Amino acid sequence: MAESAPATAPLATNGAERRGRAWLKGGRTLIALVALLAFNALFTRDFLTLQTLTINLSQVAQVVVVAMGMALVIATAGIDLSVGAVAAFAGTLAAVLLTQDSGALAQPGVALLAALTLPLLAAASFGGMNGLLITRYGVQPIVATLVLFIAGRGLAEMLTNSNLRTFAPERLEWLRSNLLGLPTQAWVMAAVVAVTAWVVRRTLFARRLLAVGGNPRAAHLAGVPVARVKLIAYGACAALAGLAGLMNVAMISAADPAKIGLNIELDAIAAVAVGGTLLSGGRVDIFGTLLGALTIQLLDYTLLAHGVADEYALIAKATIILLAVILQRRGK
Repeated sequence: MAESAPATAPLATNGAERRGRAWLKGGRTLIALVALLAFNALFTRDFLTLQTLTINLSQVAQVVVVAMGMALVIATAGIDLSVGAVAAFAGTLAAVLLTQDSGALAQPGVALLAALTLPLLAAASFGGMNGLLITRYGVQPIVATLVLFIAGRGLAEMLTNSNLRTFAPERLEWLRSNLLGLPTQAWVMAAVVAVTAWVVRRTLFARRLLAVGGNPRAAHLAGVPVARVKLIAYGACAALAGLAGLMNVAMISAADPAKIGLNIELDAIAAVAVGGTLLSGGRVDIFGTLLGALTIQLLDYTLLAHGVADEYALIAKATIILLAVILQRRGK
């Protein structure tokens, strides 16, 4: 379920015991999710309907996509506060490209291709800039990404002069429609989770990622390209944030740079923490991160469905994150 840096494991701890502990940590989140499902099935009106499932999947899809990238960054003992601003820039850029009526972008096919590629490239570049500040100039991750957290949304607002930018609904209709009875965005989310899980379990990059997060000095001495690994992790995280920005604007056929991805970095970090990934690095749990995001989304839905005010919902979310971190420390 979870992947950890093997070099940091005590000699007396065997693999079966480590896997048992990992399952137990992931099992706590699963138990919480099942409990919420059972509660809603019994006490929430119209919960067991396709419409409710569609709403929850559509709302959680963007958080899960961002959380996958955040899990990779946190596995390196880093953090990325800029994902919300990057999502805002990418989504706004896509809307701007889709509304051009001159030059090559006046052709719908060209505009669509540009709107699906250029924002992701721009987002990945922002991630590379974060990684460069951290690896080359030794800036702490929270400070390096705070720069873009502040400036990124401003750059997005410059693209539209702080105005709402709308585009023809049919331009991204496929990204907000349903496929095989479920929202297309849920399929995108599933694909991102599957690819990330495969990368974490099957690739050399994942072993290097965990080695860097577990002990960067030891990883360097062992020949691991620490800087390159971190650059890739931050670049991938930002690219996924850009994808979430595209998913956001597709839902309403418009870009509001002040609201796209607002606070999504907090939801993503919460999903990673609740899912069992250590915030100190050296460990990543993709399935747990998915469960964490689903649990937080279902908690939000439950509180809303039962008339609990937003301020109490925020307090409940913070309490869950705190409990998750405490359980992590006790489970070390």
